[in-house]
Amino acid sequence: MAIKLQPITSKKIWGYELWIASTHPNGCQKDFKELCGGDYPLLVKIIQANDTLSIQVHPDDKDAVRLEGEGNRGKTECWYVLDAAPGAKIVYGLKAGASIEQLSDAIQNNVLDPFLNYVEVHAGDFVYIPAGTVHAICGNLRLLEVQQSCDLTYRLYDWGRGREVHIQKALEVIKTKDMLPPAQFSGEFECPYFNLERKDIRGGWSMYNSGAKGSADGIQLIYILSEDKAVIRGPEDKVGRKITAEEIYAVLPGEKITVEGTASVIRIRTTSC
Repeated sequence: MAIKLQPITSKKIWGYELWIASTHPNGCQKDFKELCGGDYPLLVKIIQANDTLSIQVHPDDKDAVRLEGEGNRGKTECWYVLDAAPGAKIVYGLKAGASIEQLSDAIQNNVLDPFLNYVEVHAGDFVYIPAGTVHAICGNLRLLEVQQSCDLTYRLYDWGRGREVHIQKALEVIKTKDMLPPAQFSGEFECPYFNLERKDIRGGWSMYNSGAKGSADGIQLIYILSEDKAVIRGPEDKVGRKITAEEIYAVLPGEKITVEGTASVIRIRTTSC
């Protein structure tokens, strides 16, 4: 039977995060880590952004080791927009032609804004953020975030809030490759680290986790987007467990689960699974 994971709350000056599937030391769900038998390569969060986050960038795997040492991994991530106020925006990349020298000067002179690419987003939009992409959430948004299990963030600019910034490291890791225009989620997405698949269930849907047994990489996650009198159950369960929006369930390799009723779910897998 799928196991319901309990979130860990991380309060921020701009809102809060719920770490809903994590074995990362900065927000580890001990039961999930025991289930995995160690490190799970992905980290799944709910982000409630009531205010604008810093302008930031994350290193890729190579830069994470180069700048922070062996044992670190990079942070490629994606967002699924759960809720958005009218006119809500994100920063997604830089304006065409912006050079590192121009960015450095703009930061020093507090005039970075003209170099940032702002995009309006709506509920149901999907945003892919490969490591090295300059980005920010501009407030009034609630997001599902799926990422590599990494907590390295280099802040380019923080709107004068007094928190630490990491300008030199951030400028070193900026990249613009593999970016995709934010748009309504097509139903499935895969990158070198994770796979997301949305299922809109009207009646019933079953899945079997064929991942390698005994491997943390083989665990799959089922995130509940919405539900209407729906339940989740295993092969031996006659009744099942009622599910609620924003819950997440871990399904072990070799297990089969069924969701019955009316619901929308997102299936999350490592790409190796």
